[in-house]
Amino acid sequence: MTKFIAIPLGSLLYFLYSFIDNYGITLIVFTVIVRLCLFPLYANQIKHTSKMQDLQPKMVAIQKKYANDKETMNQKMQELYQEEKFNPMLGCLPMLIQFPIIIGLFALLRNPTLYIDNSSMLMAVHESFLWIPDLSQPDSWILPIAAGITTYFSFSMTQSQSTSENAANPMMKMMKYFFPVMIVWMGRSFPAGLTIYWFIGNLIQVFQTIALNKLKKKAKEEKEDSKKKGKK
Repeated sequence: MTKFIAIPLGSLLYFLYSFIDNYGITLIVFTVIVRLCLFPLYANQIKHTSKMQDLQPKMVAIQKKYANDKETMNQKMQELYQEEKFNPMLGCLPMLIQFPIIIGLFALLRNPTLYIDNSSMLMAVHESFLWIPDLSQPDSWILPIAAGITTYFSFSMTQSQSTSENAANPMMKMMKYFFPVMIVWMGRSFPAGLTIYWFIGNLIQVFQTIALNKLKKKAKEEKEDSKKKGKK
């Protein structure tokens, strides 16, 4: 399964490298392209979470009203979903699609030569970039810490999109700090090229989330303005 994803991505990586002729810059461009391709899925996930937030007060009201009648509560929930044209299962779809892609990317960037049938890549993965003498070897601190920091902000911003119930979950609060620390630890053992992908990918996601939040805020303000004008 992994190779069916990693091999096409490897072809893209080699294609970019054949033009750029610098493995470090190639990885950055490669990451930007992959993230742009995944953006519609991410935007859909944020949209779904935002819709869930809007429905949260109504859902809580139904849960309280029919707390002792689970069957009626489930029926009322389904009616609410139909009325609002909301499918709770769609929130999992973007993650399910992204997961095998992420696995394929990690396999490719951890061992590029296994999935790229070209001898020039044997030397490319060992190129130096900025302060890193060999991109196939781990960077001790700078890249892992940078990856950890961007993971923290990315995770925090994603968590802020969740429902208030999930945001208050002690496990989610713990993961907010544990996950970035884990990324720093793992980054110190992964090839620097892979850590570059994680760092740049999270950095892009942070800016994408900021842009989506601005659009969401603008749309909300326009909706409220139209309601005020309608009342007049």
